[in-house]
Amino acid sequence: MFFDFGTWFFTRRKGEEVGRDEFGNIYYRERGAKKLDVGSLRRERRWVIYNGKAEASKVPPDWHAWLHHTIDQAPTHTAPSRKPWEKEHLPNLTGTDLAYRPPGHTLKGGQRAATGGDYEAWKPE
Repeated sequence: MFFDFGTWFFTRRKGEEVGRDEFGNIYYRERGAKKLDVGSLRRERRWVIYNGKAEASKVPPDWHAWLHHTIDQAPTHTAPSRKPWEKEHLPNLTGTDLAYRPPGHTLKGGQRAATGGDYEAWKPE
């Protein structure tokens, strides 16, 4: 885990660990925060300490809902209901070796699919 001294100090002083996800991220909320009325301008603070590089797409949907106050209970207390057609959450893989590369991509062989004769390559004179 990598974070700066200020984040570490604030988390140690004011944070209460709520849970961890399958990626190793740790979720916190403000220690001793009171449940406020609906419509109140102040809500409890909630934050995440990422395992490794800080990448927001590493946060699964259920934890994202908790962080943004969409749900009140952290996903550790209530098991998220998954539909049979739902896939497992994956972080954004752009820029990694596991990123999607369509057929014809230079890093996947570079052979473009043949066209129906509507393409004529430009040749310099």
